[in-house]
Amino acid sequence: MPEKIMKLDHLVMGTDYYPEHWDESLWESDLSRMEQTGIEMIRIAEFAWNKFEPEDGKFTFAFFDTFLELAAKTNIKVIFGTPTATPPAWLTTKYPEVLNTRIDGVKYRHGGRRQYTYNSPVYNRYVQRIVEQLGAHYGKNECIAGWQIDNEVNCEENEFYSDSDTVAFRDFLKKKYGSIAALNEAWGTVFWNQTYADWNEVFVPQVVLNDSMNPHRRLDFIRFISDSARSFVKMQSNILRRYIKPRDFITTNGLFGHLDNHAMTEESLDFLTYDSYPDFAYTSGGVADKSNLRDRIWTSNLAEVRSVSPVFGIMEQQSGAGGWTSRMKMPEPRPGQIQLWSFQSIANGADYIGYFRWRTSPISTEIYWHGILDYSGRDNRRLAEVQDMKRRMNALAELAGSRFKASFAILKDYDNKWDNEIDLWLNEIDNCSQQGIFAASEHTHTPLDYVYVTDKLSVSDLSEYKVIFYPHPAILTQETVEMLEQYVMQGGTLVFGCRTGLKDSSGRCVQENLPGLAQKCTGADVTDFTLTACDDEKAQVAWDGTTVDALCFTDIVQTCGSGAELAGTYTNNYYAGKGALICRKAGKGTCYYYGSTFSEPAAAVFLKKLGIAEPYDNLFSLSEDIELLVRENEKYRWFFILNYTKSAQSFTVKQELQDAESSRTVQGVQHLNPYQVVVLKQAR
Repeated sequence: MPEKIMKLDHLVMGTDYYPEHWDESLWESDLSRMEQTGIEMIRIAEFAWNKFEPEDGKFTFAFFDTFLELAAKTNIKVIFGTPTATPPAWLTTKYPEVLNTRIDGVKYRHGGRRQYTYNSPVYNRYVQRIVEQLGAHYGKNECIAGWQIDNEVNCEENEFYSDSDTVAFRDFLKKKYGSIAALNEAWGTVFWNQTYADWNEVFVPQVVLNDSMNPHRRLDFIRFISDSARSFVKMQSNILRRYIKPRDFITTNGLFGHLDNHAMTEESLDFLTYDSYPDFAYTSGGVADKSNLRDRIWTSNLAEVRSVSPVFGIMEQQSGAGGWTSRMKMPEPRPGQIQLWSFQSIANGADYIGYFRWRTSPISTEIYWHGILDYSGRDNRRLAEVQDMKRRMNALAELAGSRFKASFAILKDYDNKWDNEIDLWLNEIDNCSQQGIFAASEHTHTPLDYVYVTDKLSVSDLSEYKVIFYPHPAILTQETVEMLEQYVMQGGTLVFGCRTGLKDSSGRCVQENLPGLAQKCTGADVTDFTLTACDDEKAQVAWDGTTVDALCFTDIVQTCGSGAELAGTYTNNYYAGKGALICRKAGKGTCYYYGSTFSEPAAAVFLKKLGIAEPYDNLFSLSEDIELLVRENEKYRWFFILNYTKSAQSFTVKQELQDAESSRTVQGVQHLNPYQVVVLKQAR
């Protein structure tokens, strides 16, 4: 299968522009100013259905024809959005069944956005028609370089409870299970007398006491939502493919919940784009961030995008303060932060940076979501910073197409991601480890990748990484276990945490010794386990002269099978002296089973013990306040040194490197101003 990557020959700058928000007299001057700023691409139309179909069945293209004629006089290309995120009032009034519904049965009404359901046959019919009309009219337009489907799929709301959704949910379940008896078995409906006798008794989740929905039903509901969203995107993509120019791309933007973004991209898109707003780290009231990483956390989000598309685009990069009149309050980016966050995206694999937005809207809900320009349109420091960013991107043009270089990977999958959302026990455990491993990666300057278990993943994909963490895969399949066993046999190091192998694919707990299907691979036998009590002292593990934290949950383990050794024991609590860490050699590799979570201190110990921490300490001496990210191609390696702090920082370059922008030689102590980024280059 071809890679799902953005293919550009240089780093490209863009912005979002909504001509329907502005008097036509501004269009030409705005386009001219954009071009002077260095803007090469703009996104338009994703909320403009009425401009194409003001009445049911009455189509007109004059408005955007006029705008595209002006754009064609410049060097700016257009990303054209299908306007299906905001159905027109005439449609929702005439056919209220297209509207999504809360779990309590109340419909979401016209006046916001994304108020529709993917599963309304009426809405699907109208969507097909408008996309067909747009594709036929604009598909060959030379000004258009690509298409965005909808906008932020599953944003705002990723649960659907309308009557249409119940009908579609039943069809989804019939296809999956075949019989009502098989459904009852998978969902364990004998518990609390939930057994169904007929498909008509099965609904999307409904209001229940204590909000304690059957978790197996809930898991299938989330799978159904993902399937519905993917089908909605694929329907539009299939239509557009019939009309657009061969070189034009199809994408969509964002990375939202209850959606298998990997499958959606594989089925329907050329690559994924992301909307990056690191200023959420500074929202009014602050953020709950135990690691103190704040906006550096967005590197984790960008790594998620990279797991789908190794080279991707940013459809919306923060350029101003953010907020709606109804929620969210973000400060204006401080001087330097626009470039800092732009480079954060580029360092993680983005070759396109599209700033949201060119002008700040003076109307409606998003009047406080500022763009490059304020309401008046006057020149300001944000515009100057964006202009300078274009200069820097031009100097780094050869970066385009290069790939992020990770030192290890964290394995993920959607079944466990969604099950963790439902299961608050697992949610706490997994959050502790995901945050802990990422923070340890950042503070030890050990770049990571996320890799998702999909039907496309192979042992050769895994073999790119010397070390892989699969922290807490409660749901495991035999196919996944066999692939992981091969990875270890061929020389990989695999690390599991507590609760591994707890459940089957329906989310039911297995009735075998834990870690279930992973027992042979790990050589571990879990004989006892406990959630950490609120009055417990912090559990600790002794591992080859080092003490490791054991937070949230503890498995007591012993060895089983050949090649397994007890590598670590608990030093306190009632299980002092009992097994905590199993190490099993197999073939050329090693598998570890750690009976707890990977908090930052624990994860840092693992990175060091496994020989992957600080992979570039021969080149740099860096403080924890500085982020190090790396991209490479066959000729060069680029090191991004980012200062996210309010204060000046210094670091040491131990060997001669080249400043990638100025080409000057760099060695010795270097200084970074607040929010400054330096890019250094090394021949490979």
